[in-house]
This record gives sequence, structure tokens and C-alpha cells, in this order.
Amino acid sequence: MRSMSERRTRVYDRDRVRGFFAARAAEWDRKFPDDGPAFAAAVAAMGLRPGDRVLDAGCGTGRALPALRAAVGPSGVVLGVDLTEEMLREAARAGRGGDGSLVLADAAAPPVRTGTLDAVLAAGLVAHLPEPGRDLAALGRAVRTGGVLALFHPVGRAALAARQGRELTADDLRAEPNLRPLLRAAGWRLTGYVDEPSRFLALAVREAAPEAPDALY
Repeated sequence: MRSMSERRTRVYDRDRVRGFFAARAAEWDRKFPDDGPAFAAAVAAMGLRPGDRVLDAGCGTGRALPALRAAVGPSGVVLGVDLTEEMLREAARAGRGGDGSLVLADAAAPPVRTGTLDAVLAAGLVAHLPEPGRDLAALGRAVRTGGVLALFHPVGRAALAARQGRELTADDLRAEPNLRPLLRAAGWRLTGYVDEPSRFLALAVREAAPEAPDALY
């Protein structure tokens, strides 16, 4: 059982993240108008198949949803989960609710049954998780054995640090020597890692998860 201080920290982090993105939601797509091809390339690297069930964890304004829908086809299931109502509102306004269901929830605790998902895309999510190891493990419980996780950002770590006016340090969570053991402890095996100016993409496979039941919810 988590302590009261741990619960307070998580609530605080959720409120902080929600406030940060709520204030920027209306301008988000206009601020980053050229990220579409990078999202499409990340989805293509996931190896999705028609009929797959995929979650966009921390979907924001839903920029990945069209590519995810195209990959899994009309028989697949696409869920876009985000903590910030304003971001989901912008996703709906942009018509992306037609590509997937938009759900207001904690991306690290998606409201789906254990082992039901085939894949998860998490764009820019890891840096906002209050307890990355525990949260990645919790997210993994929704994914079947052999399912895929894609941690993605449309620019690389160095470019993102420069954009944010900070230095890139050795303790960066997304650095490969740090990310690999973090994922392993959470039940994921890192299978691919790219960090270049135009993108960051880490691919992992779920190693230990229960068999998926028939129902998603």
C-alpha cells in the first residue's frame, strides 16, 4: 500500500501536468504543425496489424490517432487516453475522435482489462510520470505478452533539451543506459533505440503479462 506522502506526490504531479497542458492545449497543434510525418513513422515502426488493439497513452490532441487507425484498420481498436480534458477537447475539435475513442484518464492506468492491448504508443509521456518504473509496469499490465511499447518524441533528446533551455545530463531517464534497466524491471525488453535530432524512439516488447481475455473493457 502506498504511503500518504506517495499518494500526495502523485496527486500533485497529476495536477501539475494537467495544469501545464491545459494552458497550452488550444495552441498545441499550431505550435507543432510539422510533427505528423514523425508520428506516422513511429507508428509504422511498431509493426501493428489489422485488428490490433492499441493505446495512445497521453494522446494529447490525438496527433497519432489517424496513423494508428490506418495501421489497425476498421477491425482494430484505437484508444486515446489523456489526463487533460482540454487536450481531448482539441482532439475532438480536430476530428480525431473519428479515428479512436478519446478517454479522460491517467495514461499510466488505462481503463482496460489486464492483458488486452497489443501495443502502446507513449509520445512524450515518460518525463511526466511521477514514478516511471512503477507506472511503466502498471501500463504493461494492460498489454499481452509479446505486445509492443513505443516511447516516442518527434525530436531527439538533445534537440528537446535545447528547446527547453536545459542541459542534457547523464541521468536523463531516456538515455539508453538508464532506460534499458528501467524497462527491464517493469517487465519490458528494449528491442530498438534511436536518438537523433529528428526523433527519439525506443521500442520494447512485453515479456511477462497474463493472457488477454476476450473483452477489452
